[in-house]
Amino acid sequence: MALVTGASRGAGKGIAAALGRQGCTVYVTGRSTDAAESAMPGTIFETASAVTEAGGTGIAVRCDHNVDSDVAALFDRIAHDHGRLDILVNNACAIHDQLDAPGHFWEKPLAIGDMITVGVRSGFVASWFAAQLMVKQRRGLIAFTSSPGAVHYCFGPAYGAHKAGVDKMAADMAVDLEGTGVAAVSIWMGALATERLLAMIAADPARYGHLSQGLEDPGYTGDVIWALFNDPRMSDLSGQTLIGAEAGKRWGIRDARGGFPPSARDTHNVAPHTQYPLVIR
Repeated sequence: MALVTGASRGAGKGIAAALGRQGCTVYVTGRSTDAAESAMPGTIFETASAVTEAGGTGIAVRCDHNVDSDVAALFDRIAHDHGRLDILVNNACAIHDQLDAPGHFWEKPLAIGDMITVGVRSGFVASWFAAQLMVKQRRGLIAFTSSPGAVHYCFGPAYGAHKAGVDKMAADMAVDLEGTGVAAVSIWMGALATERLLAMIAADPARYGHLSQGLEDPGYTGDVIWALFNDPRMSDLSGQTLIGAEAGKRWGIRDARGGFPPSARDTHNVAPHTQYPLVIR
């Protein structure tokens, strides 16, 4: 029983479909219910269908993760209909079309900062509701989708704050979740072959063409999450920021080409921050 937020397209859609291949019932949320509503293709209904076609059961729920009452209603429905939640994937993020535009942060639309709200805060809210179900059942996994932009400049401070924020939340949530059977992790994804990134590469090959080498399948993180959830030592990794490509190699998860995606540790010479063990309550 899983919930993937922000699953109309991109990483969310890929992760949801990957969990569908494992036979999971997957709730997919987002605001896109009509393909005409966005410049990017994809709706929550298309993703739910992809989950079902993959072998699972896809359930589409329109949810604005900037509206707490929407999120509360979503979790009420999950609790009423299923009584449990095993996996939460916090992937919802308000990505503005001008995020990658040239210029400094003050020269771009202020709305770019919305990804701190629908990204960091929305992940906290969904986890707040999910933890209440998971702790009762003594088992669960809360996963945040992140990227190496948490530790190096990428698209400006709003993007970096989002990625660093979810990495830190996973680390601190794990402290509170210790001993409950529930784990929290953040996962660095690589450059994903999503509709958005492929469009960016096509529009400006001189700037982004190098990313086309070694693109990661959007569903790869879903396979990693499933392997982690089924690892008897899942709790040992709680609180960590995992490089998805390295975690995949740990569990022998190969991509469609039969190999392993490149790790940011090798391609960018970066690694996740390590949380100090000091706890102040």
